[in-house]
Amino acid sequence: MQHAALSVQVTRGGIVESEHSIKAVIVSSTGEVIDSWGDMDTLVYPRSAIKAMQVLAFIEMGGAERFAFSDEEIAICCASHNGEPEHVATVQSMLDKLASSESDFECGCHWPMRVEAGYALAGEGKALNQLHNNCSGKHAGMLGLAKLLGVPSQGYIAIDHPVQQKIAVTMAEMCEYDYSTAPWSPDGCSAPTWAMPLTNLALAFAKFASPENLSEERQKACQTLYDAVVKHPFMVAGTGRYCTDMMTLLQKHAFLKVGAEGVYIAAIPELKLAIALKCEDGAVRAAESVMTALLDHVGITSFIADDVMQKYRAVTLKNWEKRITGLIVCRI
Repeated sequence: MQHAALSVQVTRGGIVESEHSIKAVIVSSTGEVIDSWGDMDTLVYPRSAIKAMQVLAFIEMGGAERFAFSDEEIAICCASHNGEPEHVATVQSMLDKLASSESDFECGCHWPMRVEAGYALAGEGKALNQLHNNCSGKHAGMLGLAKLLGVPSQGYIAIDHPVQQKIAVTMAEMCEYDYSTAPWSPDGCSAPTWAMPLTNLALAFAKFASPENLSEERQKACQTLYDAVVKHPFMVAGTGRYCTDMMTLLQKHAFLKVGAEGVYIAAIPELKLAIALKCEDGAVRAAESVMTALLDHVGITSFIADDVMQKYRAVTLKNWEKRITGLIVCRI
């Protein structure tokens, strides 16, 4: 059923101070649109929400077995991680197994997403490097894919490099979308990101949640990835992050992943469906609020106590003195 775009209201002193508009869609693994809100035809850049698809070819070709990647290492391939010490050590372990080094990365450096990790790094006088990039796990997977394809890794972020061509083909099959003429751009980590309708993004993750109609190799790869991320949600994001917190609460019932500029996806195997959403103004606070409401809407949070879920359903805003100043609320 088609509905008007969803709204997230930010209140202060009993009135609406800000309001965010969000489009969202729920799609089954057979491609049926179960529910939608807002314009589903507009192209969106899914950004980091597609990381599980970007590593799918590596897993499908046997990369995890060949390089003896642990479940934690498989999970961090799908991550926008905080750059906490556990994340950095896990990516370094992957590089060691690949006989590669940090200098082989082409993702660039940035301070850890968790500010406390950045403060600790600076306080210890340690140098910043590409392992701290939130996409470093994904890039380790891309270096591994280059080895599986038997091609040099140099330039692996280029859209015409065999690594990105293989990823594009895999994504096109999962999303059932032609990327040959789709708008694209280097993402924040310089790897390509393609624009697509939100419905196709949701379809891919519905298949990821319920892959029984895919080839045997792809079924196995999807299950391997799903099992890794729900077993190790910390590796997908980290301390204080919605992805990690909600997957920890849901106890293997769903895989959640954020994308930049207000994108979110959730794959839910027992319901054989996926949710994809985009906050029009890019606000992650609104995207998280709507994702909570949609998880409630499909019934997957019913086993979690209301007092536990309440802080996600109505996020309390506080000032520097910890005084309550308002709420962030979405209702469907």
